[in-house]
Amino acid sequence: MIMMALLWVLSIIVRNVSIVDLFWGFGFVLTAGFYFLKTEGSELRKIIVLILVAIWGLRLSLYLAWRNIGDGEDFRYKEFRKKYGKHYWWVSFFQTFLLQGILMWFISAPLLGAQFYGRQISIGFLDYAGFFFWLIGFFFETTGDFQLARFKSGQANKDKVMDKGLWHFTRHPNYFGDATVWWGFGFLCFASGSYLPVFGSALMTLIIIKVSGVSLLEKSLKNRKPEYEEYIRKTSSFVPWFPKK
Repeated sequence: MIMMALLWVLSIIVRNVSIVDLFWGFGFVLTAGFYFLKTEGSELRKIIVLILVAIWGLRLSLYLAWRNIGDGEDFRYKEFRKKYGKHYWWVSFFQTFLLQGILMWFISAPLLGAQFYGRQISIGFLDYAGFFFWLIGFFFETTGDFQLARFKSGQANKDKVMDKGLWHFTRHPNYFGDATVWWGFGFLCFASGSYLPVFGSALMTLIIIKVSGVSLLEKSLKNRKPEYEEYIRKTSSFVPWFPKK
């Protein structure tokens, strides 16, 4: 609540609600750090969780800052600003900042479970599985973002569809990577002997696929790029697989 309230005040000062998106990854780093200080689980597992969250979250926030700073407010928030007019300054607190804060709280549950429980449980197979999933997810997310940024930097590619590299096997390698990273955190939670908090990993996956990630982006791309329908026909939506002929 403190983090999101302060960020909301800053958004009013700079008149840009988009800063909430830049904070998403860093917010989890702060949350995981708070859990680290307040829990008494396995010290080694706590250190592993904190390091992995820090690498993932800081990379994501820095990438989004590099990509978006200077481009103005995101079109979604501009539409809301037009809709609510002079009242948007306080509507944005409930509609955007409070909502994202609550989502961050629920999604971070496996980060809490992995650090709160398992003091007497040594590092084992499930920890290794969690690191493996995190590593695969981080590779897909970072490589997918890099390949897309390089593609967009070419003027000749302005209206074309990116279907090279990892994008040849999935339409959303970065979103697939993000979800896989969070299942890595879920396995680390399992490793501590805690199971219910893994609903946070499932919630993150659901949001990525059905709410703010895949479905929202594809609606936009279908309207802007005629070739995208053919790309949809032959390329896996989420889980990487060989394209159809």
